[in-house]
Amino acid sequence: MNRLSNRIAKSAHQTPSMRTKICILLAALCLAAAPAFGQKKRTKKRRPVKKTPAAAVSPTPNPTPEAVAEPPKLNSRPDTPAESVAAPKMSKATHIYLFERPGFMYPRIEIRHDDAGIGTITFDKMDLDEPMEDSIELSPATLNALNAAFTRLNFLDSAEDYNAKKASVATGTISITLTHDGRSRTAKFNWSDNPDAKFLMDEYRRISNEFIWKFEMEVARENQPLETPRLMQRFSSFYESSELPDPPHFLPLLRKLANDEILPLIARNDAERLIKAIEKAEAKRLKKEEKAKD
Repeated sequence: MNRLSNRIAKSAHQTPSMRTKICILLAALCLAAAPAFGQKKRTKKRRPVKKTPAAAVSPTPNPTPEAVAEPPKLNSRPDTPAESVAAPKMSKATHIYLFERPGFMYPRIEIRHDDAGIGTITFDKMDLDEPMEDSIELSPATLNALNAAFTRLNFLDSAEDYNAKKASVATGTISITLTHDGRSRTAKFNWSDNPDAKFLMDEYRRISNEFIWKFEMEVARENQPLETPRLMQRFSSFYESSELPDPPHFLPLLRKLANDEILPLIARNDAERLIKAIEKAEAKRLKKEEKAKD
């Protein structure tokens, strides 16, 4: 700076043109030196760089698995296979039971079967336009009980009038026919005090209860499963009031119903309860018979 001042002092004695040049030179030197003495060096901020999206890599296509059929639901209706063995047919009706009572839920019931217990049941119902018919097959125990009663009555040879003296027509009219070896007899009465005639009347009523219930249960199962709990309640009422023939022979059917996923749970539970009740009663009966033999 001392050297610069000396030069400025000397320039005072120079010509005006020289002084102008010297002023311009000094101004340039001051501008060049300014950043070194007072100004801070300005730094540039880096802008964030946007990431370039990577090119989407298409996944390697996996082979499409073959469609596998879903297993049927538990409550789906199973296909019923056609029966390979035809139901046994009645050879010739040897036993005929006819019940008639206008105004009853079932105003007319007819049971026809042969000596083997194979036959048909035909019945009218108040809410049906046509009579219903279904095949029947009596259990050996039921058939033996019927034949024993006919034998005790000496039915074909007897001329006894089985009608009770105080019988009421309101109970309905019962007609029982037996045919054997070309001989036939029909007994007709409203009510009977004869124990064996009354047994025939009661047993055929129990048989009609069984097969009408079976018919309606099958119809409900196929078309209105929600009706089956009501029908199971009816069966329970029949059983508790001894209005069914030979209860143990119902066990196979009840086991089938207890495991039938088409039926509501309440109906299946009722079937299971009845199975236990019948098995318990049958075990008690057999034990009693064995004790009587001893």
